[in-house]
Amino acid sequence: MTRRISWALLAVLVLAQICYPLTTGATRAGLTVATVVLGWLLSVGHALLSRGPRVAAALVAVATGGGFAIEAIGVATGVPFGSYDYSGELGPKLAGVPLIIPLAWTWMAWPAWLAAVRLTGGGTATTGGTAATGGTSATGSGGSTVGRWVGRIALATIGLAAWDLFLDPQMVAEGYWVWRDATPALPGLPGIPVSNYLGWLLFAVLMMSALRPLAGPAAERTDRRDHPMAALYLWTYFSSILAHAVFLDLPASALWGAAGMSVTAIPLAVTLLRARRARETPQEDHQPHRPGVDATR
Repeated sequence: MTRRISWALLAVLVLAQICYPLTTGATRAGLTVATVVLGWLLSVGHALLSRGPRVAAALVAVATGGGFAIEAIGVATGVPFGSYDYSGELGPKLAGVPLIIPLAWTWMAWPAWLAAVRLTGGGTATTGGTAATGGTSATGSGGSTVGRWVGRIALATIGLAAWDLFLDPQMVAEGYWVWRDATPALPGLPGIPVSNYLGWLLFAVLMMSALRPLAGPAAERTDRRDHPMAALYLWTYFSSILAHAVFLDLPASALWGAAGMSVTAIPLAVTLLRARRARETPQEDHQPHRPGVDATR
């Protein structure tokens, strides 16, 4: 059930994003809002259905609640992103922040976290369709546990923050927000200060560091139920490269985003492909030969 619902929501989300380059003006702004809401429902719904209310509540508290708080602080003070203002095209605001903005943090925080868990040894087999997720750590020793935790936080942080190398240039180009002082900027990405990306990194570290303690041990394992989230992350990566390079006339952000998100996306894709090939290996290759029995087949 979890996978069917998640795949269905993902299909609708993909369709909405395919339509984005084909629209303009108010239609495009409305589609942007709808896409963010769909993404939020997909990630929070998956967390709820696959791991229960504690994990979903932790995700909403950390990413949605925390995302709104950091954005409100940012709009009011310029810290930590820099000084910026939102236009009125993204719907109603609270404290100067469009209500959909913290939903966007949540939308990508969950698949970025699960990707990092998968890449740091959190994968687990399923038995009878039920995930064998226990409350124990994925590692045996205290030192390796700390190292794995640090690596997981780092991968999840980069996996989320690097998305903004696509997102911010796209949204600024549409006029959905504007930076008062956009210097210094990354080469090829004028209009956006480097402080914005550093602010994303800072908040992503805080968010990912808080998510696991609040969510509990259920958030440190992945299984087949999480394939829609892996697909969401990889779709976001590859489709963003294509959209920016071909349809949105943003070649620089296509390159920056491709490089940034590749730190998490490429290893994730390789890991999933290897796992699929391992599952497709004929079962007979792994069964011991039984003299006198197999010979009669």
